[in-house]
Amino acid sequence: MTQTLNIIGGGMAGSEAAWQAANAGLNVVIHEMRPKVETFAHQTGDLGEMVCSNSFRSDDDEQNAVGLLHWEMRAAGGLIMATADKHKLPAGGALAVDREPFAQSVTAALKSHPNISVSYEEITELPTDGHWIIATGPLTSGNLADAIANETGKDALAFFDAIAPIIYFDSIDMSQAWMQSRYDKGETEEERTAYLNCPMTRDQYEAFIDALLASDKTEFKEGETAGYFDGCLPIEVMAERGRETLRFGPMKPVGLTNANDPENKPYAVVQLRRDNALGTLYNIVGFQTKMKYGAQTDVLRMIPGLQDAQFARLGGIHRNTFLNSPTLLDGQMRLKSKPHLRFAGQITGVEGYVESAAMGLLAARLAVAEITGQELDPVPHTTAMGALVTHITGGADAKTFQPMNVNFGLFPPVEGLKGGRKGRKDRYKAYTDRAKADWTAWLDSQ
Repeated sequence: MTQTLNIIGGGMAGSEAAWQAANAGLNVVIHEMRPKVETFAHQTGDLGEMVCSNSFRSDDDEQNAVGLLHWEMRAAGGLIMATADKHKLPAGGALAVDREPFAQSVTAALKSHPNISVSYEEITELPTDGHWIIATGPLTSGNLADAIANETGKDALAFFDAIAPIIYFDSIDMSQAWMQSRYDKGETEEERTAYLNCPMTRDQYEAFIDALLASDKTEFKEGETAGYFDGCLPIEVMAERGRETLRFGPMKPVGLTNANDPENKPYAVVQLRRDNALGTLYNIVGFQTKMKYGAQTDVLRMIPGLQDAQFARLGGIHRNTFLNSPTLLDGQMRLKSKPHLRFAGQITGVEGYVESAAMGLLAARLAVAEITGQELDPVPHTTAMGALVTHITGGADAKTFQPMNVNFGLFPPVEGLKGGRKGRKDRYKAYTDRAKADWTAWLDSQ
């Protein structure tokens, strides 16, 4: 009799987990509360919907840890990476996708799989039996979050996550803006012009910072404290850390030449990246914000080229809860107090689309092995997958645990290599070569 794996949540982690388990021969039921129960950030009921950026970040699998994670997921037959490749948009060295067709393709692939069914309902309590993966992500429903908190006996850690605005391209003044990827990165002309750039003089930048700091912002409820993930800081928080912070962050002017005024170097540059294949929508890179809607339109229209901007979506901020995984989960990603429940995705304390999907992939393979009675070797901690799961299930300090992107700091060192900046290129290549060999061997052992 074929066993059933239940997955709560149809985001990146849940979608990838369902695909892996179904391809291994299990029956899979995805329990998704959308569109019956809406969230702040989602717009549709599609599986695998992207709610913030449309980028999976760097696709460099030799010098970048997230690019290596892309490689490992592709090697494992991952649905998320295959679909991203199918709907790829020009983005220099990054892997950005056309978000709506991406989610529609993920949904179609899962619904057409003979071993997968989708049940549209909200799960409000922790299941008491069966095999389950909880992949509810940063917007876990209040009822289920309460049930998890009651079971663990601990308050779920929380920080606040922000999303960036999206602008209609035809409302951008191209007599002031120009198309160019930083350092002209890319193999084709389309890739070398993947970003839209809006330049600022020093006076314009200073006025923008003044308006940003003085803007009307979302206030938190009494008793809430705003702990932010550093990789997704609202621009107002960055500005509060120093007037030059944005100019050395998302607004850095390096590697760019203003095609409309090549003799004058911009003091700061706001970049926008294409958000759909048609090129009708662009999102403002790194401009997550907690400004209220009225303030957003006023402040963002101070950016040269965006003075008449029309917004397809304004930015916003939402609460993001996650487990203290080093304390609560075992090395198989199971809840120690209820081992029939596995957790995957952002709720485990990884950050980013790719990391979330990767933990879904891994949780599914661990679940398949357990359900079918296989002896599965531990995931090599020298791989990107292994480094992440080791971090969240015991490698991190539970007292200071915060969401983490994959990075080479999580990998065990390769002996005999130079340290410092000069040796970094060789060191990263050694990490990725070792990881690819070890990941391939682990997959082959199954």
